[in-house]
Amino acid sequence: MPFPKVEEVRNLSDEELVAEIVKVKRELLDLRMLKATGRLEKPHLFKYNRHRLAQLLTIERERELVKEAEASTQEVAASVSSTSVETADSPE
Repeated sequence: MPFPKVEEVRNLSDEELVAEIVKVKRELLDLRMLKATGRLEKPHLFKYNRHRLAQLLTIERERELVKEAEASTQEVAASVSSTSVETADSPE
């Protein structure tokens, strides 16, 4: 089973990304339960699912950082525009 490509994850919407994270975490839990009971037949799925989870969480964090950067850019732009308006209104 080949590892999934990051491009596939980048094409997911935010809701699909969260749903996929929950799904992979559930699969890891199920694998741990199978291992504990001695019924695990495919131990390679641990590595596969951990890799997939890391990809998903990385993309989620990247999107959070982009949103934070956009918000801070808007705040700076708003403060600069309000400062320039105050400077223009003040008598000298």
